[in-house]
Amino acid sequence: MKRSEINSIISKAIKFLKKHQFYLPKFAYWSLEDWKGKGEEINEIIDVKLGWDITDYGRGDFYKMGLIHFTIRNGNPNTINQGGKNYCEKIMIMEQVQQIPMHFHSNKMEDIINRGGCSLMVQLYNSNNENKFSNSEITVSIDGELTNLAAGAIIELSPGESITIPPRLFHKFWVKKKNGKILIGEVSRVNDDIGDNFFVEKVSRFPDIEEDTAPKYLLCSDYKKFLNR
Repeated sequence: MKRSEINSIISKAIKFLKKHQFYLPKFAYWSLEDWKGKGEEINEIIDVKLGWDITDYGRGDFYKMGLIHFTIRNGNPNTINQGGKNYCEKIMIMEQVQQIPMHFHSNKMEDIINRGGCSLMVQLYNSNNENKFSNSEITVSIDGELTNLAAGAIIELSPGESITIPPRLFHKFWVKKKNGKILIGEVSRVNDDIGDNFFVEKVSRFPDIEEDTAPKYLLCSDYKKFLNR
C-alpha cells in the first residue's frame, strides 16, 4: 500500500466515525512530531500496539480484501498472569464489498458487534485437529441466544446485533450491500496479532508500505520504524 493511500483512508475513517458519533482518544490524531515528543509515558500504547491498523492482507487491493482497525485498549499477552489487562477493545470499519479472509484465533474469544451502517455477513466453520474445516454443527451465541448452525453457515448481523466467536472457530466477514459501509465493534480477550492468528490462505497481517509521502498518522506497525520503539 502507498502511504498516501493510508493517509487518505484514515482521514475518511475519522469522518465516518464522527458521523456515527464514535470518538477516539487523542493519540488517534497525533502527528509524527507529536509522537516523537513523547517519552516513557506512552509505553503502554507502543507495547500493546494501540492505535491505527490498516491492512490489505498483502493482496494489494484494499477495497476488495482489507480492514480498518483502531485498537482502543489492549493487554499484553505476556503479563496477563501478573495482573495485566486481560481484555481488548477495537473499532473497525469495512467498506463496500470488502472481505476479511477466513481465519481463527487460537486463544482469543471475541464479540463482533455491528455498530451501524448496513448488514455484516459472517461465515463460520468449526476447526478440526489439523486446523482445517470441520463438517460438525456449530453452536454460537448471537446476542446472548444460543444458536445451532450447519457447517459453513452464513449469518447476517443487522446494526445493533452481535456474535460471540470462541477460539478456533473459523470466521470471515464481508459487507452485504455493494455500496455499503459498516462500523464494527470488537470486545475480546487480549489481542495478539503476531502469535494468535491462523489464516486459511497465505496472507500478510500487516501491509508493505511504499513511502510516497510522509505519514499523516502513524499505524501501530509504524512505531518501530519511525520511533525506534
